[in-house]
Amino acid sequence: MNKSVSIKIYHGYGHTHNLVVYGHVFKYKANSDQVYSDNLFVNISHLLKLFILKPFAFVAVRLQFFGQTIYNKTEADGFFKFEWEAEKDVAAGWHSVKIDALDEHGEVLSSGEGKIFVPHITQYAFISDVDDTVMISHSATIWRRMRELFIKNPRTRKTFPNAASHYQQLALAHTTFEQPNPFFYVSSSEWNLYDYLVETFKYNKLPDGAFLLNTLKRWKDLIKTGKTGHEGKLLRVMRILDAFPNQKFVFFGDNSQQDPAIYTSIAEKYPKNIEAIYIRNIRREREVETAILLEKLKPLNVQTCLFNNSLEAIQHSITIGLIKA
Repeated sequence: MNKSVSIKIYHGYGHTHNLVVYGHVFKYKANSDQVYSDNLFVNISHLLKLFILKPFAFVAVRLQFFGQTIYNKTEADGFFKFEWEAEKDVAAGWHSVKIDALDEHGEVLSSGEGKIFVPHITQYAFISDVDDTVMISHSATIWRRMRELFIKNPRTRKTFPNAASHYQQLALAHTTFEQPNPFFYVSSSEWNLYDYLVETFKYNKLPDGAFLLNTLKRWKDLIKTGKTGHEGKLLRVMRILDAFPNQKFVFFGDNSQQDPAIYTSIAEKYPKNIEAIYIRNIRREREVETAILLEKLKPLNVQTCLFNNSLEAIQHSITIGLIKA
């Protein structure tokens, strides 16, 4: 157990006039360095450690970025969010940001360095759900979901066939290798699983991007992982749209839970900002219901695709001119 104060900073995003970065401050947390093992007990032990922690509530935090210094405080669960306008133009690419946790006298308790991604000016941006959209998770069945989490490590978790290929092509849609389209991965999974998910996506060669996850859980709530926060998910998607008002967005989700309703409601309010919505047909009993929801968007010129496998989604992207054959 690491009983010293620590800071965890998640990948931020934005542009010169609207930069955002998130993180947590912990009073202590278990040492959770990943060991990529096929041993069931090693994997269970590692997963449990991700939920053994104590957030540091209402502690002062200080951000330093390109000569700017901004102060804030953590929330009751140790979470902090900085949102600010840069005083100087920020070039496209990844930039470092330093954040300190401070005691009541302004002394540094702990420091951390994170990264903020400023996309190039591209035509498209992509917002994707994680569980059962990209990664096989069985979210609709708690015991199957827990089995996936417990018995596998980030490098043995399975992603859907051809999903990475589709996303890689979309990252270069109407742009260049040097200026890829931005990806945002929005999930109901908790911030506890951040490093786990980043490693799974990296190992499976999915495009790098910013993850926006759900409120931290403690070990006693582990069984509830991934089962809450759909309202929060809607807000997280809306914040991304607000940060990039001139971007055309493409949404990816599945019909195991609330993605079709969330994405449809956003598209109805902001049809000019949404280019297309892709829904993986995970639950066949919801296929008709999902199709009816998506059909409502036809008059708004929002392209939709309810697909059973990623090859169907790739073909649809070719058909509408999003990617090349």
